[in-house]
Amino acid sequence: MGLRFILGLLCCLAGAAIAAPDTPVASPHKAYLSLIIDDLGQNLPRDRRVLALPGPVATAIMPDTPHAAEFAREAHRAGKIVMLHMPMDPATGPFAWHPELSIEELGKRLDAAFAAVPYTSGINNHMGSRMTAQPQAMAWLMADLQQRHKFFVDSRTSAQTVAAAEAQKIGLASVSRDVFLDDERTEAAIAHQLQTAIDLARRQGSAVMIGHPYPQTLAVLERELPRLKAKGVEWIDIKSMISLRSNRAMVGHGRDGVYR
Repeated sequence: MGLRFILGLLCCLAGAAIAAPDTPVASPHKAYLSLIIDDLGQNLPRDRRVLALPGPVATAIMPDTPHAAEFAREAHRAGKIVMLHMPMDPATGPFAWHPELSIEELGKRLDAAFAAVPYTSGINNHMGSRMTAQPQAMAWLMADLQQRHKFFVDSRTSAQTVAAAEAQKIGLASVSRDVFLDDERTEAAIAHQLQTAIDLARRQGSAVMIGHPYPQTLAVLERELPRLKAKGVEWIDIKSMISLRSNRAMVGHGRDGVYR
């Protein structure tokens, strides 16, 4: 009886070994973050703190600022992605786009803005809650950017934006903002928004953040960005984020990958 028991046990163990082959341990869910800092070109000492941030922060430079060209050159030398932060209604100024302007005038203003900010790889909208809701103008913009080989980031300053949807229609390299870091300019609120972005990236795989060169924002980023890796978050540049998302809308931007 004892021999039969031992033989039976050995058979069971052999069967279990066959039924349960070695399986690789599932890797943890990847979480990717990208960051754009807007409104640059106004104050060189302040803006240079952005260049000193660890990781591939993108620099969005306003064309109507006193140091736009100089800072764009510095950002390019520092290896940062340079973006044109294009003023759009309700923004004002000589470069700003407004719905009542002709396509010809919009084109002239865009040309002038690109001339003011060298080394640009793409653009995002500064303000623009009225302008980004204009399908004809946004369709023209995306076609123009495609010819220039530039990408587009929809800052999503309005739920009525059609900008990313128009970019998606023609396959223009683009992505949309998920989290604004500093609508409330306190370190506690900004740290909370950063954590919101991290949590979102863990849920959906990635998150795009936009912030501004406020002292409180920079203080939080200088403190927290070096800790991202230890939290299992991968810091990637905005071009890599566009490639990662493959022009698909996130849940907060649309449905089934299509912008609404």
